[in-house]
Amino acid sequence: MTAVSLTKTSKFLSLVLRHEPEAIGLTLDANGWADIEELIDLANASGKPVTRALIDEVVRDNDKQRFAISEDGLRIRANQGHSIEVDLALTALEPPATLYHGTATRFAKSIRNLGLVKQSRQHVHLSSDQATAIKVGSRHGKPLVLKIRSGEMHARGLAFFRSENGVWLTDAVAAEFIDWPEQG
Repeated sequence: MTAVSLTKTSKFLSLVLRHEPEAIGLTLDANGWADIEELIDLANASGKPVTRALIDEVVRDNDKQRFAISEDGLRIRANQGHSIEVDLALTALEPPATLYHGTATRFAKSIRNLGLVKQSRQHVHLSSDQATAIKVGSRHGKPLVLKIRSGEMHARGLAFFRSENGVWLTDAVAAEFIDWPEQG
């Protein structure tokens, strides 16, 4: 497949598996899983050419590992990033002492006032390394990487989860747990 086809399919899957399954009439179960054959049929009926081979390639080769296929190979879901209510059935884990959040500098004032809030998503997303946080922040403008004192948050009883693709998730990060870079 071409890189353009893979990117378009990945964006389409993100839309219907994370935000708007109703855009093609798709139904997700409580854990965010969709039947792959139903997804293919509905996508094609909506004018989006999707095949099983294309889905498999997107799941296998996406550098962010946004999607997972069930063990039986019949269902697919997004690993995180939902704006619709799904229960990913993740187990709370103790996070590393420090995690990172990549954002754009234009959001700094709001974050200083409110901390990190999930906005329309189900969770705040955190990275275990600065390089990933820089990539995430770069997608939104001039990147700003914030150090999150996740170990301290956890010690105070705040829950953390790790999605299948390694993204750390939490409900919110109060401003008191954020360390700013010198220029931030």
